[in-house]
Amino acid sequence: MEIIMKIETRIKRLIKNSKNVFIMAHKNLDLDALGACIGVASICNGFHKKNYIIIDDNRHELSVGKVLKELQSDYSIIKSNEIPKYHQRNSMLIIVDTNKAQLLQNDKILHYFNKIIILDHHQETEQTITKTIHIINEKASSACEIVTNLVENYHIKLSEKAATYILAGIVLDTNNFVVKTNTKTYQAAYYLAQQGADPTKVQYFLKQDIKDYIMRQKVITEVEVIENKYAFSTAPDKLKYKREELAKIADTLLLFNIIEASFVLGNRKDGGVGLSARSVGTVNVGEIAENLGGGGDNYDAAAHILDKGLTEVEEELRKILNFC
Repeated sequence: MEIIMKIETRIKRLIKNSKNVFIMAHKNLDLDALGACIGVASICNGFHKKNYIIIDDNRHELSVGKVLKELQSDYSIIKSNEIPKYHQRNSMLIIVDTNKAQLLQNDKILHYFNKIIILDHHQETEQTITKTIHIINEKASSACEIVTNLVENYHIKLSEKAATYILAGIVLDTNNFVVKTNTKTYQAAYYLAQQGADPTKVQYFLKQDIKDYIMRQKVITEVEVIENKYAFSTAPDKLKYKREELAKIADTLLLFNIIEASFVLGNRKDGGVGLSARSVGTVNVGEIAENLGGGGDNYDAAAHILDKGLTEVEEELRKILNFC
């Protein structure tokens, strides 16, 4: 705890001493990544530091699109190729919801910054970005929970909209407080509610498209239970899914009795084969995903395979699970 407090104090000092701050999350933004960006931007605003959220994604999942539509006028959102326009000698980069360069919106921009901070809840590996100041807490439910702790400790006043966006990230990553949830998660949610977060608006952001729901049901009905603990399902080869749809299927499969981990494969709309995996914490799905070129932690993981077909990836994953 004392070490974390020292790091938080150092982060506060670095932000205050920086000329301006750039904020970046992973590719294919979800509500946790976006909410954490907004939380960090709110901290910077509280310290009167100009800040820029870097978003290169051309397409957004439904929930992220809803939030972005609302906040365009409230925050400075730029593309990574605009960094030189605003970068100064004492600029700083804060990375949220990932600690790996290859997962960033653009990993080619790291050379601009001598000071880099990481706020993340995913497992550190050999691919973790080095020479950073970081809070990487695998026990935290989400990046939004970590950022909320900083907001509270720094006594930053959030707008009701910002508090709502951050709460949405926590709700998403905990699957409505079903997984990765502990006392600190509830405390963070309570604090955000005190700051004016609107649970009704959170549910609006999380509302689903009925056509996507029907598509997901086609995969769920084909579920297979392996080793009496793994839920395994592969989408029909002729269908293509958004990354977030495969994640929602994996979340749903984890809710069934005896299931300790779920694995969902499918062709992705943006090309390649997608894996989404979830666990109640007893299976390190992150290590399993690493075997397919992805990553994650004990609770959620993913992989995006571009050089193999769905059938080949399915065979590889089955072999991996049979040896777990």
